[in-house]
Amino acid sequence: MWIYEKKLEFPVKIKNKNPQLGKLILTQYGGPNGELGAAIRYLSQRFTMITPEAKAILNDIGTEELAH
Repeated sequence: MWIYEKKLEFPVKIKNKNPQLGKLILTQYGGPNGELGAAIRYLSQRFTMITPEAKAILNDIGTEELAH
């Protein structure tokens, strides 16, 4: 069972807003060149590999990308 608490680990106080920096940070997480995009590419490429070693390597890299 999971309990979701919408609470930050450390308190954050934003003095100056910077929308451009916020957009850049969000694209690194979910954009085409971000962590999630890289993980999905690695995990989908493993299905085209011939050798079990290559499949295992791509599986390990993909799951590591998800851990970031």
